[in-house]
Amino acid sequence: MPDDVGADQLAIIKIEGMHCHRCNETVQTSLMQYDGVHEVEVDFNSKQASVLYDQKQVTVKQLMEAVTDAGYHVTGMTTRHAPDPHARAEQ
Repeated sequence: MPDDVGADQLAIIKIEGMHCHRCNETVQTSLMQYDGVHEVEVDFNSKQASVLYDQKQVTVKQLMEAVTDAGYHVTGMTTRHAPDPHARAEQ
């Protein structure tokens, strides 16, 4: 993962059509094809993918198309600014 992820966005993609844990790998591989995607976690049980990405390199539309191209259906998506991994918690 790149060191400078402070400007990244976090997308939570709701996915329909995943039937087994192998689907996780299929969705993850499809999303990771873009240079601007820094991290992908797919959870079969919650039927969603969390994607950390650089919005200057990849669009939300491309992320949704990646899921669709992998053979699944996007049922919803939320995006927000990703938390800064270098920020320290207030004490």
